[in-house]
Amino acid sequence: MKPVASYEELKDLMARTYPDMSKQLQRIARFALEQPHEMALGTVATVAEATEVQPSAMIRFANALGFGGFSEMQQVFRGHLLERSDTYRERIEQMRRKQVGGAKAQTHVLHQLVAESVAELGHLEEKILQADLKAAVKLMATAPRIHVLAQRRAFPVAGYLAYALSQLELKTHLLDGVGGMLRESLRSIAPGDVLIAASFRNYSPEVIEAAATATRAGAAVIAITDGPLSPLKASARVCLELADDSSKPFRSLVAPLCLAQALVVSTGHHLAEQTAGKTPRTAPRRKETP
Repeated sequence: MKPVASYEELKDLMARTYPDMSKQLQRIARFALEQPHEMALGTVATVAEATEVQPSAMIRFANALGFGGFSEMQQVFRGHLLERSDTYRERIEQMRRKQVGGAKAQTHVLHQLVAESVAELGHLEEKILQADLKAAVKLMATAPRIHVLAQRRAFPVAGYLAYALSQLELKTHLLDGVGGMLRESLRSIAPGDVLIAASFRNYSPEVIEAAATATRAGAAVIAITDGPLSPLKASARVCLELADDSSKPFRSLVAPLCLAQALVVSTGHHLAEQTAGKTPRTAPRRKETP
């Protein structure tokens, strides 16, 4: 069977072959039709976990649809995801059509964004476990070097972390990929180092690949991402998951930056406590005998 090339063809093929699939493959097919963005961005392991099947079932599912493997099938889902990415002007036009008043909608933008950001911060406190935060801080405070990577929308998070951690006098390297040198920069990552990688839907493939490269090099990866199905999670020693609502036309960076600041300040406290613990106590002076 020749593999289909478009998402619409793939949908039709899944619908036609669904009755003849095993129960496991039917479960995957339902997930693929209901959550195509997860199929586009997840790994074999994360999608298998979400559908409650073995990873080998994902390969059988792809083979049943005529693909050589899961990655080949995933390219169709990724192509569909890219086709659906609207420009900022298109998103704003959709917002204007939904809101009463059209041209007057701009007067409510600040109020709407503030309200959404406040709610996002509330979810942040619920989602981030103190144990994960402490584990990340310990890794950062003891690492010989810290590398920070994020692209596109998440890049301000990396920029802040690189600046603030260097102010704590930690050896910090921002992997900005200038001149297409990201792959070469990754060669400087050594065992014992830490890579802080931030990526949200739609995830940056370069960041996901860099996290996997860092793990293979023996570095500990701290992931700042948006959920249990994030492809970053597979490479992470510590995964800090935000409640990032991808259904919104414009997603806030308030929560990721707040989390980044919490990491920096907590690391500063950790370093201060270590320094205080190593400070030798001054012996009391003996009174001289007159």
